[in-house]
Amino acid sequence: MSTDPSGTTPPARWQDYRLVPAALVVWSGAFGGLMWGWWAALVCGAVAVSGGLVALAWKRSQVLPAAAAVLVCGFLVACPMAVRLVHAEEDALRQPATHGAPAVLRVTVSERPRPVAGAGYADQQAGARSVVITADVEQAVADGIAVASTGRVLLIAPVDRWSRVLPGQEVTATGSLAPAGKGELTAAALYVRGPPAGLGTAPWFQRVAESMRAGLRAACSGLDEEAAGLLPGLTIGDTSALSQRVEEDFRAAGLSHLTAVSGSNLTITCGTVLLLLRLFRVGPRLSATVAGLALVGFLVLVGPDPSVLRAGVMGYAALLAMALGRSGSALSALSVAVCGLVLYDPEMAMSFGFALSVLATAGLVLLAPRWAAALIRRGVPPGFAEGLAVPLAAFVVTAPVIAGMAGKLSLVSVVANVLAAPVVAPATVLGVLATACATWWPFAAQVLVSMAGPEADWLIWVARHSARLPGAVVDWPGGWWGGLLAAMVVVVVVLVLRHRKLRLVVAVVLVVVLLVVVPVRVIAPSWPPGGWAMVACDVGQGDALVLATAEPGRAVVIDTGPEPGPVDECLNRLGVTRIPLLVLSHLHADHIGGLPSVFDGRSVGAIAVGPGRAPSWAWRQVSEEAAKRSIPLLELDSGERLGWPGLALTVLGPRYVSAKAADTQDGTAINNSSVVVRADTSAGRVLLSGDVELAAQADLLADGADVRADILKVPHHGSRYSLPQFLEQVSPRIALVSVGQGNPYGHPSKTTLDTLAAGGVLVARTDTDGDTAVVPGTQGPSVVRRGDPRGPPR
Repeated sequence: MSTDPSGTTPPARWQDYRLVPAALVVWSGAFGGLMWGWWAALVCGAVAVSGGLVALAWKRSQVLPAAAAVLVCGFLVACPMAVRLVHAEEDALRQPATHGAPAVLRVTVSERPRPVAGAGYADQQAGARSVVITADVEQAVADGIAVASTGRVLLIAPVDRWSRVLPGQEVTATGSLAPAGKGELTAAALYVRGPPAGLGTAPWFQRVAESMRAGLRAACSGLDEEAAGLLPGLTIGDTSALSQRVEEDFRAAGLSHLTAVSGSNLTITCGTVLLLLRLFRVGPRLSATVAGLALVGFLVLVGPDPSVLRAGVMGYAALLAMALGRSGSALSALSVAVCGLVLYDPEMAMSFGFALSVLATAGLVLLAPRWAAALIRRGVPPGFAEGLAVPLAAFVVTAPVIAGMAGKLSLVSVVANVLAAPVVAPATVLGVLATACATWWPFAAQVLVSMAGPEADWLIWVARHSARLPGAVVDWPGGWWGGLLAAMVVVVVVLVLRHRKLRLVVAVVLVVVLLVVVPVRVIAPSWPPGGWAMVACDVGQGDALVLATAEPGRAVVIDTGPEPGPVDECLNRLGVTRIPLLVLSHLHADHIGGLPSVFDGRSVGAIAVGPGRAPSWAWRQVSEEAAKRSIPLLELDSGERLGWPGLALTVLGPRYVSAKAADTQDGTAINNSSVVVRADTSAGRVLLSGDVELAAQADLLADGADVRADILKVPHHGSRYSLPQFLEQVSPRIALVSVGQGNPYGHPSKTTLDTLAAGGVLVARTDTDGDTAVVPGTQGPSVVRRGDPRGPPR
């Protein structure tokens, strides 16, 4: 592809589309074969071969290259790919996997372990507690019988024992089989019990790469905790230390692609190498060769994951185009990458990540240059024009897929990416250099990391403040229909913006929104309601409650929800800056998971817990968090009273859990160790019951505890384990259920809700109402729901 006389890149109409049909044939064949069976790939390949032969028979020079490519790819889909799908569908492990047979597998690890974040509920540790490992079977025994399988399996294994295995290592895993998901080449999944056995030796280059990754993590230890977790992810895709809160902020701000190795990482790395070679006047072919070697080293360093392979193949295609003097044929390079990747691993055809990568690259090739040129013609400086056009094009083409996949859409991603762009390349280059010298010159690595620290801090700041903007993320219908709807909206918006008069109408509408809606929602928001006494925060499947004092900005917090982020956002909305006491009712992860984010920008006087010390991992986490921040850690006893202006607390329980209680994995026992608090607020008396179940409720009644209250925080998210006598004794006017939408536990129970309704109790739920406030009134307390149509949107 040439350039126009002005020296600028020509618009998208100059792109070479001849290989696009072949890429579509390969993608469609793999998709159909995985969705409906190998026969679909065979049919797709046969149709492509027939179409290619017919096109070749026309003997028209314009279609000959495309027809030949379609013919070859159709043959590859109909034969090798279809045969591979047959083998996967008939793998001998599939049958024992259907009934969960015990198995012992000797496998070769093919990808680095990927951490799986826990849901933060019950007695599960918050954050990563398992890893998923892709492996190829060498030998298999299921139900005590040898099975002839050489298929692909997924190992779901404990994180503490399996997180250090490396690609290329042979290992023996013992556990229970489970069926593979639909649309996968995987023969089965194995839920692993116990540590890895018979570990083989990993290839030397994988050992070197792991040593370099460990060196980078060590060099980052001098940075702030969040920056130390982000920089390895930004540089080499190592998210093992990335905090859950930063991950959530990046996702909401549309920046999560920065922590996954993608084409941008390769572009920055190889671009730096090429720039240095250009300074030494090295020719294009030798430059492409050297950059290719650098690319190989980078891919080994980050690991052979699908996203890395995807980016690597695309990078090689681009380098090949440059070596052949066709550096502008990016669309052809993309088509070659699609064909090669899907033929190598048909499962990529079903991957959302693959679809997003292809669409984003296509958007950058077809739309970004044209939009940048249009902005330049309208007086926008060239550098800023490209910086705006690139994230805008990526957002437009990927928004339908993201909306359909996640059921949410980030409206701040374009702005966030524009703000993040200037520091991504310097941080990546510094991180790669630090990784390269971390094992043999740690001091230099630490210096380089310290230089990259401000860039990482800036990215965290951009992500956090972007995610906090009102309306940053909007709910959207999920699934295929949601994706199609988003695509229609995007097309309509793009078409509207192409016409001057319609652009004027859109500008007027935006001005009205800025002058009317924003001041109403932001400058004078309707949330929180004036004089609120208590708020149940919508933190998903968990508890986080806020009790106001008579002093503005000062409140007591009970529990922190299952993960960082939601409780912080709730406290921000309420304007809470000082927390004299943070009470953790018990140590299940859905009550302590958000603990780190409570401290962000707030002073905390003390952390209070009950006598329970289980689970032990949670107690260690709370103790370490308190010690790190020099915050006193207190134990509450039954009968203890605490007070602040406008708020008084009385501890009612638990009454039978010893302060020396041993660690236990019994979820019911841990629930029954919950701290039960009665609070006297401006709206009346509140009973905060944690997750107490039948035994603890009966114990409170038997001891004659005064549990009467105007407002009840319903025990254990409204589970069925509530005594009718207990609810009757409390006799509340209002019941708050803190519960996650669509949770798998059946909370709240219909039986519990019916019991409350029979007593004439007004029930409010965070899963349907969002943040829920209790406010005082002349006729008694009342409820204000943030999710109410009359209030601000959720």
